Amino acid sequence: MSETQRQIKLGIPKGSLQDSTLNLFERCGWKVRQHHRNYFPEINDPEITARLCRVQEIPHYIQDGILDVGLTGKDWLLETGADVHVVSDLVYSKVSNRPARWVLAVAGDAPFRTPQDLAGKRIATELLGVTKKYFADLGIPVDVFYSWGATEAKVVEGLADAIVEVTETGTTIRAHGLRIIDDVLVTNTQLIANKKTWEDPWKRRKIMQIDLLLQGALRADDLVGLKMNVPGDKQDAILELLPSLNSPTVSQLKDSHWLAVEIVVDRSIVRDLIPQLVEAGAEGIIEYSLNKIV
Repeated sequence: MSETQRQIKLGIPKGSLQDSTLNLFERCGWKVRQHHRNYFPEINDPEITARLCRVQEIPHYIQDGILDVGLTGKDWLLETGADVHVVSDLVYSKVSNRPARWVLAVAGDAPFRTPQDLAGKRIATELLGVTKKYFADLGIPVDVFYSWGATEAKVVEGLADAIVEVTETGTTIRAHGLRIIDDVLVTNTQLIANKKTWEDPWKRRKIMQIDLLLQGALRADDLVGLKMNVPGDKQDAILELLPSLNSPTVSQLKDSHWLAVEIVVDRSIVRDLIPQLVEAGAEGIIEYSLNKIV
């Protein structure tokens, strides 16, 4: 097979991570077109064939060489114990660019305050192996059983004394009247590859290309660009306000009394920074989103 005909098999998680993952790939230049009830989406790269798979199954598919590379959670990699190469951590989830947590939660009015209070009790979870290890490491004897969905309801319905469930903000946990008493695992998305695939120079280069652009897109999420015109006599005062990613770019405008300044800053500070810049004398301030930072 010639180099131009070579392909890698990419596993894209379906379910809660699907939309955020497809959006991330599109920002990198890979458009994935899904067909109704079809697990074989089209992707605008002849070197990649994509598959939609359950995030829990991707580690074993990659271990066994059914897929070359894919995205899964650190939690499911630990749960399955799959023997794969971890390319990188990609810290994003279905609604944010923050790690998710598997938490130990009980009913809001339950007497349990610590994991030790649950000795001899029933614990429901989808993350069976990790949860058993968590309690074993603490030396707490409990009955851990698998939850087939709607895990929060198990406590409400009296089917379990506590649950171990994944959350990003804790909102759903609280909405069910539950109370978090401990963190079991902090998890995030990971890019993983089959070990044999990783040894293939061509496939490794392709995977590294994917990783580079995915990381760049995630890095850009929390940053924005700012452009502005700055009077020459106020340059020093304005530049002191700029906490840029790198040194700001400063160039002379046609009117020699004015400078053009361009920077990259954290999105969270812009609402306070722009009024300060205006007060210091900056004009024509433009804020723009970034697609990738590599």
